[in-house]
Amino acid sequence: MTTLFNKTTKSATPYKSQDATTLLRADHKLVSGLFEDYEKASTKAMKKKLVRKICMELSVHAQVEEEIFYPAVKQALKDNELVPEATVEHATLKSLIAQVDGFEPDGEMLDAKIKVLQEYVKHHVKEEQDEMFPKAKATKLDMLELGDMMTARKLELIADRS
Repeated sequence: MTTLFNKTTKSATPYKSQDATTLLRADHKLVSGLFEDYEKASTKAMKKKLVRKICMELSVHAQVEEEIFYPAVKQALKDNELVPEATVEHATLKSLIAQVDGFEPDGEMLDAKIKVLQEYVKHHVKEEQDEMFPKAKATKLDMLELGDMMTARKLELIADRS
């Protein structure tokens, strides 16, 4: 059991260490569910709330990957392909996020942008889970330590955005 400091509650929280890829898969599943909720949303208020949540989750996830996971994987794999491609995909995701975050739901254009963002995320997730994660797990990286670092950073980022 690891203890992490949560800036939001200003307290130490007992936390069961998780493998880095398990944490990232959980994020992927969460965001996928949020996209499904958006598709079912019937009011502008619901859509606006879901867009904010999707954008926050994707932004935090991407930042944690770029700061902690990708550099570790790149070094462990001596990779010149998977991580750079994922980083470029993140840049495109950030561009799409900037186009929808904080905007009022205005009908078909926002819906179209969310749909494209959803499809792009789905493609990115598939590549990570099918290619990068298995290769990363086959290295000597300490996935639990990486997971703890990522969890701590994620808590910081979420607290900063609250």
